[in-house]
Amino acid sequence: MLFSRELLIMFTLEQINDVHDRLGKKETLLSYVRALNAIGVEKYDSYITDGHSEFVDKDAQRVESPPANAALPINDVSDGQQARKHLDLHTQGKSSYLEMSEGLADSGVEKWTVDINKMTMVFYDKQENELLVEKVS
Repeated sequence: MLFSRELLIMFTLEQINDVHDRLGKKETLLSYVRALNAIGVEKYDSYITDGHSEFVDKDAQRVESPPANAALPINDVSDGQQARKHLDLHTQGKSSYLEMSEGLADSGVEKWTVDINKMTMVFYDKQENELLVEKVS
């Protein structure tokens, strides 16, 4: 008798959306990351170009969110110092999420990756070079 192996997703987009709705703010980043981990997320990539994210579990299974904004062009030339300025403005409440994303795109940031096990947030350019590394705290 043959058995088919079912693909078991550890979490759903609905669960991720629930966590995001409750905790997806800069002030609650640590709680957001912990809540994602509690449902099985090991890491996630957020793409600046359209705001979609890819959430990955321990078995490398993925759940992808839909785009959150219109496409933003990513600058071919990256500037980590300029990216830092846009992140700082957002952290201080002086820019919206979209304004931060536009600034990061202009600074050459293609995506950021949150590694929940390492508790890091790494910002990458188009060539996968690390521009900034932050501790999630």
